[in-house]
Amino acid sequence: MNMFKPVGATSVKEYLALLPKDRLEPIAFLHKFIQKIDPSLKPVFASNMLGYGTFKYKNYKKEIVDWPLIALASQKNYMSIYVCAIDGDQYIAEKYKDELGKVSVGKSCIR
Repeated sequence: MNMFKPVGATSVKEYLALLPKDRLEPIAFLHKFIQKIDPSLKPVFASNMLGYGTFKYKNYKKEIVDWPLIALASQKNYMSIYVCAIDGDQYIAEKYKDELGKVSVGKSCIR
């Protein structure tokens, strides 16, 4: 099963054009930053997110799906960055949350 679905855009350029003006600059900056630090992470669309790279993930239904390693999301009230990577036995976002400043952090989510 493939979880990647179009979000009203067929390219990164179209995706960015659909963002509200206040979200465009930070998400465009993060897109360029991710592409610069690891060009091998190709952009993909997942749900309402712009993702980078893929890996096999077991979802809540216990289905194995393709999922982005990193994803950017423009939510209703905030923007989120999902980093689905671990260091030791902790998700990266969770492990370094005290160094991230004034943000809300979940296991793999920074918002």
